[in-house]
Amino acid sequence: MEILEEICPDVDFETEKALVDDKILSSFSILSIISEINDAFEVTLTPAEIIPANFNSAEALWDMICRLKG
Repeated sequence: MEILEEICPDVDFETEKALVDDKILSSFSILSIISEINDAFEVTLTPAEIIPANFNSAEALWDMICRLKG
């Protein structure tokens, strides 16, 4: 959550479930999130993971991180 809030402080990540679908996150924001996730969690996101379903909510992002760490 901290990473997301730093990148997009005006977004309510607690409740928002359509970050990509509703165009709340820009492509630049998504790239920033990917970079921060790679650094913070020591995972590598492949192009296969960079799909709207994985970025539509904080929960979806967390699920993806857990899957990659798993």
